[in-house]
Amino acid sequence: MTEKAGLERRAPAGIDTTRPTSAGIYNYVIGGEDHFPADREAAEAMLAGNPYTAVGMRATRAFLRRAVRWLADPRHGAVDQFLDIGSGFPTAGNVHEIAQSVDPDARVVYVDYDPTVVACARALTAGDDRVRVIEGDLRRVEDILDHPDVRGFLDWRRPVALVLNAVLHFVTDEQDPQRLIATVRDRMAPGSFLALSHGSMDGLDEILLPDQVRTAEEQYRRSADPLVLRTHDRIQRFFDGFVLVEPGLVHAPRWRPDGTDDDGGLPPEVSGVYGGVARLPARATGP
Repeated sequence: MTEKAGLERRAPAGIDTTRPTSAGIYNYVIGGEDHFPADREAAEAMLAGNPYTAVGMRATRAFLRRAVRWLADPRHGAVDQFLDIGSGFPTAGNVHEIAQSVDPDARVVYVDYDPTVVACARALTAGDDRVRVIEGDLRRVEDILDHPDVRGFLDWRRPVALVLNAVLHFVTDEQDPQRLIATVRDRMAPGSFLALSHGSMDGLDEILLPDQVRTAEEQYRRSADPLVLRTHDRIQRFFDGFVLVEPGLVHAPRWRPDGTDDDGGLPPEVSGVYGGVARLPARATGP
């Protein structure tokens, strides 16, 4: 009998494990151990239909590591508070591990709508009084901001980094992702940051076959999470009110590469993911 993955050994009772989730698919593809058979089946179907799926998912994780390290670095962002919405299953290189390796006092609040993800993240971070894990849905962002572990644990009078890594492409246009980001932005102090990555088909038209794209979209339609791929211009609008830091919104492998990530020499466009970090400037004052 095949040994169960880590999540199957410690999943909370009452969890529906028959439908794949974006968190489980992602965790399986990047080499984590928190996934169910349905997640693995969906992930394998994606990989069979599009061999570059794993490249994109690894690129989002690598972008997260570099962005958080840059944000925590006193020479750059100098941020010591992070709100990670849509955090997914805990795996190597979590936001709190990266941030605290730069600043041991950095505080992090993880948010995910999946109760299984929340349970696993709480188990992983138990004993770290600089970390909180809450259940919440980006599509109801006001509830997240009003949660005691967000409102009270983070000091909103000082800069906060909002992390939206590979989550907005699961929010449809009808759910108004622009408004959701603006709602958080309006609570932020000047000097706060938005770190965001998002899936896109830009540059893939000549690399992928139409059937490969349809395979990925179909697998996500079968999961609990829709997949909405957007263009560079549309993704850049999510940064309205912020000022992008160099190199701007670029394919994730091009965002401040540090030579530690092995992309096999593939073109950055193969990742199918854009990434960017932006600062909230001081608000204009009247005459």
